[in-house]
Amino acid sequence: MNITMIGAGYVGLVSGVCFADFGFDVTCVDTNASKIAALNAGRMPIYEPGLAEIVAKNVKTGRLTFTSDLARAVKAADAIFVAVGTPTRRGDGHADLSYVHAVAREIAPLIDSYKVVIIKSTVPVGTGDAVHDIIAKTTPLALFSVVSNPEFLREGAAIDDFKRPDRVVIGANDDRAREVMARLYRPLTLNQAPMHYTDRRTSELIKYAANAFLATKITFINEMADLCERTGANVQELARGIGFDNRIGAKFLHAGPGYGGSCFPKDTLALIKTAQDFGAPTRIVETVAAVNDQRKRAMGRKVVTACGGSVRDKTIAILGLTFKPNTDDMRDAPSIAIIQSLQDMGAAIRVFDPVGMDSAREVLVDVTYAADPYACLAGADAMVLVTEWDMLRGLDLNRVKAALKEPVVVDLRNVYRPEEMKRVGLHYVSIGR
Repeated sequence: MNITMIGAGYVGLVSGVCFADFGFDVTCVDTNASKIAALNAGRMPIYEPGLAEIVAKNVKTGRLTFTSDLARAVKAADAIFVAVGTPTRRGDGHADLSYVHAVAREIAPLIDSYKVVIIKSTVPVGTGDAVHDIIAKTTPLALFSVVSNPEFLREGAAIDDFKRPDRVVIGANDDRAREVMARLYRPLTLNQAPMHYTDRRTSELIKYAANAFLATKITFINEMADLCERTGANVQELARGIGFDNRIGAKFLHAGPGYGGSCFPKDTLALIKTAQDFGAPTRIVETVAAVNDQRKRAMGRKVVTACGGSVRDKTIAILGLTFKPNTDDMRDAPSIAIIQSLQDMGAAIRVFDPVGMDSAREVLVDVTYAADPYACLAGADAMVLVTEWDMLRGLDLNRVKAALKEPVVVDLRNVYRPEEMKRVGLHYVSIGR
């Protein structure tokens, strides 16, 4: 079976590479010629552990190719995945579907035999219907099906998530399309991955509902952390205590500076807007989004308090910039709002991240970039740990204290133990403890 993956971004590239590794012939198409040239030269446009190696292996076998020639790729395909971006639309908060609709218009006249058009992009409910209508109106005699197949890939663990998923969701409205999807995902049957077949609209909503629920868990435990600080309780022990309950579960109960990344912020907002359009407002999700936005800047105020009430003319060292470890993704990273908040209050900012500094340069202004963690700390008035990279979990605390001008450490991920920080003589502030 020949697969065409339209969009060589995070989702499209990882999905296409993994399908090739399963033995399918995959062509990844992207309009960005420089990205295609880089991929053909073996250079990855994103940081994802293991991705470069698996790309090289499948390019060498001939199962994986990269091109900007959409027409040839579509005509040769049995299954066409749409994995283009759906960013938040400026002005109203809805998901911007212009790229999805453009793909539908472009591929419609190229369909000369039965094709399954599979929407991998995260899209609001009803998008599959719109794509179906665009293709049908453009090419009335086209034989095709439109399927929803949302992705559930975690940045930093995407390859393993694709090959060993906790579920595969397929929204198809006809048996022929379901048969094609079953063939595509047959390699996963050895891992007994649950295949959840449903209708197209339900599938589209599943993705948004899942992300909104996880965002709610994060926001809930963050508010519990605030309450723990006021009452003298410990949020980590609280999270363990409620996480033992199988109805709640332990995952996504780690208090921190708020959620960020490419999915949760835009998907919660898109769900809010969709629900409002359908007259069924999601009040809980609305509150989650608002509380999360407020929390990021509140972390800036937490740093100010730790520094004695003012950071004017002080240097604050920020360790970790990306929204999570093992990615270079800076989209809606908490570090952005925290840094801006501290800059607004007069602080000078020095930063370090193991992977994300090139991406950070596109969104951060007036910051100094350090070559390593200790260079970042040298002479600073406080250290702020924002992203829990492995290399930042085991810093030499005596060296940390010696590097800092003032012995202030603000740990927004609860990486370190209060007792060990006290033993070294550091003024340590964490979350909910």
